[in-house]
Order: sequence, then structure tokens, then C-alpha cells
Amino acid sequence: MKTNTLFPLQMNELEVIIKSKFENHSDEDLLFSVYEHKGKKVAVFGITYLIDTNKLESSLLTPLLSHEEAWTSRGIINEIPLGNVTTTNSLKEVFNKIILGEVFIYIEEEKEIVSYSLADEVKRSLEKPETESVVIGPQLAFTESLSTNLNVIRQIIPSTDLVMEKFTVGHSIPREVRLVYMKSVANDADVNTMRQRIQDLDVAEIEDSTALKQYIEDSSKTIFPQFYITELPTRLAYTIKEGKIGVLVENSPNCFIGPTNFFSFFESMEDVYMRWIPASTLRLIRMFATFAALILTPFYIAVVTYHYELIPTALIVSIGQSRAAVPFPPILEALLIELMIELLREAGARLPTKVGQTMGIVGGIVIGQAAVAAGLTSNILIIVVAMSALASFTTPSYLIGTSVRVLRFPMMVLAGFYGLIGIMFGISLLIIHLLRLKSIGRPYLTPLYPLKLKDFNKVFFRSPPDQKSKRATMYRPKDHARYSKEEAVKKRDIEK
Repeated sequence: MKTNTLFPLQMNELEVIIKSKFENHSDEDLLFSVYEHKGKKVAVFGITYLIDTNKLESSLLTPLLSHEEAWTSRGIINEIPLGNVTTTNSLKEVFNKIILGEVFIYIEEEKEIVSYSLADEVKRSLEKPETESVVIGPQLAFTESLSTNLNVIRQIIPSTDLVMEKFTVGHSIPREVRLVYMKSVANDADVNTMRQRIQDLDVAEIEDSTALKQYIEDSSKTIFPQFYITELPTRLAYTIKEGKIGVLVENSPNCFIGPTNFFSFFESMEDVYMRWIPASTLRLIRMFATFAALILTPFYIAVVTYHYELIPTALIVSIGQSRAAVPFPPILEALLIELMIELLREAGARLPTKVGQTMGIVGGIVIGQAAVAAGLTSNILIIVVAMSALASFTTPSYLIGTSVRVLRFPMMVLAGFYGLIGIMFGISLLIIHLLRLKSIGRPYLTPLYPLKLKDFNKVFFRSPPDQKSKRATMYRPKDHARYSKEEAVKKRDIEK
């Protein structure tokens, strides 16, 4: 079938083309009605289960058929003031729009066809975030509806400076994508890079924003995420006001943000709402906990296997007694327990919520006690692995926590074969790898590399609000000033 056919068409020709294109739809699903009105044939067609039938009958068919004068395409547009009305003369565009819930009106022998967007969208109501729990601050998460997500962002940032560029990705199953940024703040080079990568993407379809993210990352051969995935509208709004760029995808409850550095994954939105001293303390604790989750179990393996001199005398007796009945070397013992913990964690995530929580708590206690009683592992290792698992849960980002969990296994292998030298070798490789990574062209370890001391108070800790008059320079925003510090002080002390 030729999809580049242009109007005008005879009514019977149009009916044959539409029904043959959608022959896999039943007669009840495909609406194609022809009416006689003032000596002219008028066709109304669409896919019934995608259309809001109440709007179709009350707002479209009733005024259409009750009009006293003969219809024209332009007359329909002027007399039926529904939103999202467009015209086209291409059948290919008709086919693309009809599966999105649009209703078409065609007057025989007209050179264009009129379409109204009457889609009956199935939307999930706004709910609390599931993957990014927030104690202090707005309790709101994105949904699968792009229009709802854009509406929420616009309410948080009611500014004409907010830009929401529209793109369509996927030549087989097209999906709408939005690029969100502040025009006066975001760096033009970053915006152009993100725009170009999205426009140049040639794929059949994208499943989600997380899938789109993987297509446009700087490096696909790394375990570390190069964009921050979030379901919090407040996080997206906060980051784009600092000069970053967000990407939203239709039918996705998440968005991704870039450019992103390694330390962004330890920032929680609660840091913004809390006072700066506890917020800074908690952020540093998260960073330390992630490092501990990576090396705690490998350090235990290295010390017990090669470096007994590092263990205090009072403790070495306890470790020796607990490992006396264990038939495995420390590396196999640790790998066995770590694998057990990962299995429990994955099972708890896949099972229904209530059952999953029971599996994680009861399963961990029962299996841990049974493993110690059977002589498969020692009490000390159970404590070390439990501390390592708890530390990996402290990161606000699930992606970076997963990366640390995976990296722990090769670090344990290095520690089992080479001791502390193996751990240092593994850490050195990680640092070299992180130094080479970029996020849409920006260094991944900034502000450590390249060194920007001025941005330390925006990454490693929070400074008091009256000392945050400047945005971070590491992403080179066009407007560095958040507010005038001198003017703020004058207004604060006006009563004096």
C-alpha cells in the first residue's frame, strides 16, 4: 500500500485504504462512519478503544451533524473549538496519528483531512516515590504520563525560561521525548550535545527512559551510570535550576539527568531541606559507607589469609576459634556468604512486597545461623558481610549501589589471591577507569579531576545558605549567580 498518497480522495477509496491498513482490527475496534450532510459525504474514523467516546459524541459528532450549513475543512476547525486540532494531506501521517487516539474528519473531495486528539489516556495517579524514599520534602513521584510529568515540572518551575524541547524517537514504534532545561542557565554545548545524540538516534523503538539513556551514554563499556535516574520531580527541578539537563520519555515513570559526576549519586534531596550541618554529615557518611561496602569483605579476606599481624591479639583468638570448624579458605567462605546475601536481596525484590520483606529478614537470620551452626562460615564473617550489605543500601541511587555490589566480587578475588596488594591494585584500576569516564563530555570525577576547590562545598558537603550565592562552576553554566549576596544582606538587615 502506498502511504504517501495525497488527498483529495473518493470516500469509498478512503474507506478501502483505512480498513485494509487496519485489517487486523475487528469491526468493533475500527470506527469508520460516513454521514450525508447538506449534499456532502463526511467520514469520521478512528480506533474506538483509544478514543474518549463521551467527547466524541458530545463535543464532535453533535455539533458536526447539527450544523445548518455545508461543511468545509476550515469551517470544521472554526466551528468546533476542540484543542489539539491539526490538518494533513498525507495518509502516512493519518496512520501514525490514528494509533495515538486521534479522530479524523474527512469531507469528500477536500484537499486536507482534519484530526482531533480525543485520546482516552490511561493514567496512574500521582503517588509517593517507591525507589527514592524521602523523609523531608514533597512526597511526589513521576507517572507514566508525559503530559502529567511536564505539568508537574511546570508547576514547580513557573518560569518562561524553562524549555521543554520535543523529539520523536523510534521509526517502528515512535515515542515522544522531551529535553528539559533552563535556557539562561544550561550550558549551550551540553544542550547541543544532548540534542544531537537524541536526534541522531536511529532505533526501531525505545522501551523506557533508562533504555534511551544507554543509547546516548559516552561509554557503554562501564559498570558506572553516566546519567542520574530519578523518579522525583523535585530532583529534576533542582538540578536543572543548577544548569543540568533532564530527559523525559512518554510511558516512563523516570527521567535521567546529565551531565552527572560520580559524587552526584550520593546527594539526596533531603540534603536540600535539612540544615547544612546534618546534611553535610549524612552526605559524608554515605560516601564512606559506599567505600566500606566495596572493601570491607575483601579486607577481611586479605587480613585473615595473609596479614595476621594487622589483627589485634585479643581479636585473633576469637577469629581463630570461629574459623576452626570452617573447611573452606576465607575467599570461598566469603564468596559463598556474599552470594547468599545477593540471592536473598534479589528474591526479596522480585517477590510481592510483604512476602519479599519477610524473605529478606527471616531468610537472612535463619540461613546465617544455619550456616554458622553447620560450620560453613564463621560468626565474624557474617557480621562483616551484614555490615557491607547495610553500607551498600545507604546510597540514594539504586544504580550506583548495584555497581558497588557487583564490583565487590572481583575485589574479593583480588584480595584472596594477592592480599592488600590486590585490593590496592583493584582500587587503582577503578580510579584510572573513573578518570577516563565522561558524562556528555564532562569529566566524571569533577571537581576532584580537574580540581575545582570552589565546588567542594556543593559536592562533598553543604555550605550555609548565605554562602551559596554562586552555582557550581564544574558544568560551566551560563549564569553563575543564583542571587546577589550583597542585596540579600541589605534586605535582611533593613530594620537595623
